[in-house]
Amino acid sequence: MRSVEIYTAPLCGYCHAAKRLLQQKGISYSEIDVGAQPALRQQMMARAHGRHTVPQIFIGETHVGGCDELYALDRAGKLDPLLAG
Repeated sequence: MRSVEIYTAPLCGYCHAAKRLLQQKGISYSEIDVGAQPALRQQMMARAHGRHTVPQIFIGETHVGGCDELYALDRAGKLDPLLAG
């Protein structure tokens, strides 16, 4: 199983939805809260090719994008193979 990192902010509904999907699949993840830490937000933006909204999700070295992209991968049947590596 590939590692999953998700950059989040505390009051972000999309962040909660993305984490809920991962939890429903039994996937553990590392959460990086950028809400009060500008340096971590800058790190996220560098990794996410300038995207500044949360969540930003990484599976292994692959930048998935945000919540909508995560759910789209799942609907297309591509999320589980990506997680499996």
